[in-house]
Amino acid sequence: MGFRTCWKSRHKNGPMSRSYRWVRPGLAALLWMCMILFACGTEAVGETKRVIQKDGEFDVTYNDTVTSENQTIYAFNHTISRNKTEGVRVSVDVLSDRLDSPILFVVRQKQAVLSFQVPLILRGLYQRKYPYYHVGRTLCQPPTLAASETQYFFVDVSTLSSQGTNYQLRVSRVESFTLQTDKKFSFTASPSQPQYFKYVFPDGVDTVIVKVNADNKFPCSVMSIQDIQCPVYDLDNNVAFIGMYQTMTKKGAITVQRKDFPSNSFYVVVVVKTEDEACGGPLRFYPLRPDEIIDAGNRTKTLDVVVSPAINSEVYVIGMLFCLGIFLSFYLLTLLYACLENRRMKKKREVFQNPADMSPAETGKIPASPHEYGSIADNASTLSSEPITDSATSTDNNYGYMGQEPFKRRPVLNHLHRVAIHIERSLDSIARSRQESLSSVEEEDYDTLDDIDSDKNIVRTKKFLCVSDLARKDKRVLSKKYQIYFWNIATIAVFYALPVIQLVITYQTVVNVTGNQDICYYNFLCAHPLGVVSAFNNILSNLGYVMLGLLFLLIVLKREIVHKRALERNDINALECGIPKHFGLFYAMGTALMMEGFLSGCYHVCPNYTNFQFDTSFMYMIAGLCMLKLYQKRHPDINASAYTAYACLAAVIFFSVLGVVFGRGNTAFWIVFSIIHILATLLLSTQLYYMGRWRLDAGVMRRIIYVIYTDCIRQCSGPMYIDRMVLLVMGNIVNWSLAAYGLIERPNDFASYLLAIAICNLLLYFAFYIIMKLRSGERIKCLAFACILFTAVIWGFALYFFFQGLSTWQKTPAESREHNRYCVLLSFFDDHDIWHFLSSIAMFGSFLVLLTMDDDLDTVQRDKIYVF
Repeated sequence: MGFRTCWKSRHKNGPMSRSYRWVRPGLAALLWMCMILFACGTEAVGETKRVIQKDGEFDVTYNDTVTSENQTIYAFNHTISRNKTEGVRVSVDVLSDRLDSPILFVVRQKQAVLSFQVPLILRGLYQRKYPYYHVGRTLCQPPTLAASETQYFFVDVSTLSSQGTNYQLRVSRVESFTLQTDKKFSFTASPSQPQYFKYVFPDGVDTVIVKVNADNKFPCSVMSIQDIQCPVYDLDNNVAFIGMYQTMTKKGAITVQRKDFPSNSFYVVVVVKTEDEACGGPLRFYPLRPDEIIDAGNRTKTLDVVVSPAINSEVYVIGMLFCLGIFLSFYLLTLLYACLENRRMKKKREVFQNPADMSPAETGKIPASPHEYGSIADNASTLSSEPITDSATSTDNNYGYMGQEPFKRRPVLNHLHRVAIHIERSLDSIARSRQESLSSVEEEDYDTLDDIDSDKNIVRTKKFLCVSDLARKDKRVLSKKYQIYFWNIATIAVFYALPVIQLVITYQTVVNVTGNQDICYYNFLCAHPLGVVSAFNNILSNLGYVMLGLLFLLIVLKREIVHKRALERNDINALECGIPKHFGLFYAMGTALMMEGFLSGCYHVCPNYTNFQFDTSFMYMIAGLCMLKLYQKRHPDINASAYTAYACLAAVIFFSVLGVVFGRGNTAFWIVFSIIHILATLLLSTQLYYMGRWRLDAGVMRRIIYVIYTDCIRQCSGPMYIDRMVLLVMGNIVNWSLAAYGLIERPNDFASYLLAIAICNLLLYFAFYIIMKLRSGERIKCLAFACILFTAVIWGFALYFFFQGLSTWQKTPAESREHNRYCVLLSFFDDHDIWHFLSSIAMFGSFLVLLTMDDDLDTVQRDKIYVF
């Protein structure tokens, strides 16, 4: 006690006494704050939500009310087994239309959590909002390793609204959750009630086709194939996140391979979209205010799904062997015909070598040695019919017959024949020297013959022309000129094909990585994948173009070799008879046919409107080259050069690209194109009518007015070239009609419209050529006539299959799938594949027609062959 008193007296007036005066008010403040916190905590405990937990039962509808003061938890349990998957579906109805305080539903499972609000707000185009008050979702079912396992899940219901909101909750089992092979299952879906089902690959099946069908076109829906994992993306705004998916109206089909799903099973998800714009439907609502809520109406759709096994590897092998067998048979037929033709020619040589029963006076022909098959005529011996020198100014070095008297075969004396045999070696040396001189012919030498410059204006304006009038240039010069067609198209093919390959590989990679099946317009009901390629059968069927194009090149090569040998023998028929033989355009046609097959195969890797030009570019070239070849037959000297021809074809392809990109519904584009089409038709008509003897310069209008005045006003005289005028009038009628149709209808498929123009002009010119050939007293040999009939029949069947229309990129992908059909040949090829088969055969036959249609003139001198 004394010590405590002493201590107080010692520190009463020290620093500690002063600080102690400050501590007492601080302790009081601290005590006051604790009392306040305690009171607040007590109030907070009083406001804590009341949690209500209920044991839930399946197939029972719960009618409850939820507010911000209570939270309801429903506890469910069910037994799952490894061999049987049973689906569970949660359905919710909110009986209030308030959007400011939605109810939140959270489903907690062992390996997944699913949450959604009701009303469910789904957004459409331009962020339009669509509320849904009835929501149904299927729970993800994680796989179990145990033979049987009881799993629990909880449904939490909560809201922040202070006012009570009524709702209905129902949890039910989905008995048909696992799809069976080849068994149809029907169901209904809506944007807020998506559906998905499970499919397990049976033993021995590696590929299946999942097909979803509906009776009604709208509402638009999406089908998706997803792996067995949680969560399942089954709403309009997330269904494209994983897996493969495609939009659909009435039909949808996706080919699924076991190798893409390690669990040997997958989910088939079907979602109805909030709007129909993706499927080509109209946009019904145009909100005037932002964030306006729109009533979507009834968008429930009834669908059915069936999963069928796809073809096995044996069908792939049979399809490939069938494709190869068809086109290899043409090689065998060609080889057989060549053997028969060689045998016939051999017998013919034997008859000429051993004229035992017939004298030269009776036959009108002379015997010939095996190395000198031909004929020798008056004033046109083997020495004089082909000049020895290569001088470009020689008047004898021409391509046609320049004599004044008709050329007739006459019997000759035997000693002349013996003389011809003795000079055979010298002729061979001359032929070799001529072959060597071909390398010295340059492109700039084409039109430098002075004798042609002096009289071609007179010759080409004669009323009646013969081939000899338009075949006056050196054949070596023309041969080199027309070979440029082949080398140019080969160069174009290389530079055109390389970026095409790169682009289609990129397309296929994007499809495989993203799973977006709307990028490519396949026939999904008959699209057989192989490796990374989605539709191998559509690519394989283009093999015919390549194989038959190569076969045509071999046939042309054989003909060229025979013709060169005839020239080396100084065969008078090869030198002065028949249509002049130039093979450069034929080589270009064969190359174009091969490239058409190659690029068509590239297009069918991922067919869509952006790469459709790959499938049509070389079709334009084929049509243009065929018309040039027809014109070249009777006009070898004045045919267009390769540079001019390919420049015009490049312009056509350029307009094709512009039409695909800008032509759909663009009136200004169609007006410009129609004007260019008509002007090009008039310019080409003038060029053909005057045989190139006119000029497009400042005085062209004055000359046109003068011709109209002299021929139509001053005196009414008919056209000088009636046949040409008939052809050109018909051509102008057809082209003007096509231009008017395009301007009025404005078809969406501009590339096909442009191709139709080219084909119509080709068919018109070909029909004119055949009619004029028969009108001129010429005949069509049996081989050419058989080719014409065969080609016409094949073209008829080919066009039938072409117009079946299994898909079209003029519409949306979903609308295009409405045209999909099943395979019709060997369970591997569809109608479009048969079009590829038949059209390749028909094109090959058309080329043979052009190659053989004038074989009857091989023994007719050129001044007896009319030009038309």
